[in-house]
Amino acid sequence: MSATRNTSAAKAPAAVPASYELALDELERLVAAMEGQQLPLEQLLESYQRGAELLNYCRGRLQAIEQQVKVLEGEGLRTREDS
Repeated sequence: MSATRNTSAAKAPAAVPASYELALDELERLVAAMEGQQLPLEQLLESYQRGAELLNYCRGRLQAIEQQVKVLEGEGLRTREDS
């Protein structure tokens, strides 16, 4: 019966990070724990999956920021050309 509870707990959706910095911090802690400890296989898999989620979140935030910078740079160029 405890295996059923562990399975259902593992399938619970992970919280979306509140910010890029918090996601990066959690990701760094996960990597350190995975590298520095002998984790049970199930916990190692859960940590890997959470790390992948955090990595995707961070990549998405960086891409969004890059787009904003490109827009701002483009607006800056247009402003200079208009002067």
